[in-house]
Order: sequence, then C-alpha cells, then structure tokens
Amino acid sequence: MSDICDVFCYDEEKVSKLKLELASYDTVSMTKIFKALADDTRAKIALMLCRTDELCVCDVANVIGTTIPNASHHLRLLRNLGLAKYRKEGKLVFYSMDDEPIKQLISMALEHSKERKALA
Repeated sequence: MSDICDVFCYDEEKVSKLKLELASYDTVSMTKIFKALADDTRAKIALMLCRTDELCVCDVANVIGTTIPNASHHLRLLRNLGLAKYRKEGKLVFYSMDDEPIKQLISMALEHSKERKALA
C-alpha cells in the first residue's frame, strides 16, 4: 500500500482556486513566526511573556535557567520579528509580547499540548 496518489490532479477546479489563494498569502512571514517559536528556549520565553505583562531580561534568564546574554539574544530575535517589544528603565530592559494574535496562538498551542498529553 502506497501513500502516494496514482493520479496527477483529482480536483482541478479546487487546485486552481487554492493555487491563486496561496499566491496571495505572505507565507514567508508566517514561516518566520513558526521558526521563531520552534526553538524550545524562545517558546518558553514567549510563553512566559504571554503569562505576565512584562519581564526584565535578568528575570527571563533566571526562570529559564540560562545566562543573561543568551536570554537577551532570544528576546532580541523575538523583537526583531515583531513578536515582542521592549522598554528600558535605566540599566534594566523589560520585554513584553507585542502581538495579541501571537499570544492567542501560543495559548492555543499550550492547550492543545495539554489535551494531547492527557490523551496519551
């Protein structure tokens, strides 16, 4: 039994419609979001930022058990992708999530993983 189709195109009308629709999407931006969140450290940081209003870089490092430069590197990447924002207060730098839909995506992914774990 093969998981490959023996036909070139089953529903040509549907395929044509979806090709046009796909061409109108910015899949590169979408891919960047998923790539940023695919890293375990950045996923943890994003989750923490979703659970609170803001966190100092040193507190992020403390929670995830890493160095301040490493936490800062990951936070900067999230900021450069437009997922997080920051503010400075003297020598302190505070980060927060900058995108409500991303917060919702992360919350949905967390709930989904909890449900999958409960079923296992």
